[in-house]
Amino acid sequence: MIMARRWYALVLVLSLIGIAAPAQAAAPRANPVVLWNSNAQQAIYEVARQAPYVAPRSFAMVHGAIYDAVNAISGTPYEPYLTAPRAHRGDSLDAAVAAAAYRVLLSLFPAQSASLDQMYADALAPIPDGRAKTGGIRAGSDAAAAMIAARAGDGAFADKSWNASTAPGQWRPTPPTLASDGAWVGDLRPFVIPRGDMFRTAGPPALTSAAWARDLAEVKAVGGVTSTVRTPDQTQSAIWWHDRRLTEWEIKRQVSDRQHLSTLAAARFFAMAEIANADSLIACFNEKKFWNFWRPVTAVQETSDPSWMPLLVTPPFPDYTSGHTCSTSTIMYTMRSFFGRDNIPFSAYSADSGTTRSFRSFSSAVDEVVEARIWGGVHYRTADVQGVRIGNGVAKYVLAHEFRRR
Repeated sequence: MIMARRWYALVLVLSLIGIAAPAQAAAPRANPVVLWNSNAQQAIYEVARQAPYVAPRSFAMVHGAIYDAVNAISGTPYEPYLTAPRAHRGDSLDAAVAAAAYRVLLSLFPAQSASLDQMYADALAPIPDGRAKTGGIRAGSDAAAAMIAARAGDGAFADKSWNASTAPGQWRPTPPTLASDGAWVGDLRPFVIPRGDMFRTAGPPALTSAAWARDLAEVKAVGGVTSTVRTPDQTQSAIWWHDRRLTEWEIKRQVSDRQHLSTLAAARFFAMAEIANADSLIACFNEKKFWNFWRPVTAVQETSDPSWMPLLVTPPFPDYTSGHTCSTSTIMYTMRSFFGRDNIPFSAYSADSGTTRSFRSFSSAVDEVVEARIWGGVHYRTADVQGVRIGNGVAKYVLAHEFRRR
């Protein structure tokens, strides 16, 4: 109480003599790239509910446009992804990021115009009017227009279906949903890799092989909903990694903030991660379509236990290869390459599991997701391991061919 009175007395005295009172430190300004990644999640998933195999295309478009705009304003120190729009070094980076993201999101989700308009207005409001703001908006809008044009007719949402079959080893819709979705993803025009089948594997194990017998026995024992082998922590891990909000979104934002990335560095980082991720899912789903391999729930029920069900709800498409390990390995490889080291700790919270999981490195997260998909009963080990190889291969290719210093 005494200290409070002295503070207010000091403020009164200083105001009387015309000296400003000591100000409390202002909150650090949010990185606009991180902010618009969060805004993109709101539009892409929270409202539009795009599935994890659909959303990467949208995120890649948003962050590819942001990168081109910010890179141009910064003097184009890195190779553009699509274009280097007309810009000047004094143009507002915040305005450019907002305009690029807003224009792409509006093209993808015109029904969300009211909420997107408000996000855009809120982002532009603190920026003083003038040439810098106008220039930033122009650069962002031009980069967005180039991205929208480039992705027109890329095969997204095409009317395609999986090849459902009753033959042993072949995929058919799985209980309880019996759904089928995402067949077009494997035929989507890639962002960087030349072809969706560029990373073709040798395929899943033959049904007569010892490798297949091991894969099936493992997932049956540890992945069942009533498994007595799986530990409570493994159960939490399986649910955590299965969260449809994708904890990787939070991880990328957290790492970006904790590493204090500049607007240019963040724009490049997110573009690398999101575009590589989109191509990784294309390559993965191309594999799914080619091999059309059955899910664990089908194999277990038809070979040994008709009542067996997995811990998690099986996604509505074939098993091989694992989309989640493709995606996670791509993102973690990109972060490891971008930051130049593996041992950066991070964590993320999942509302589905009600838990926060922490990792000491990017590679440790990849190691866990491989196990988590087996613990959840939705993938065989071979599908997970091959997914990691595809993810690493796609990321390596994308980083070798795009976003390089000029």
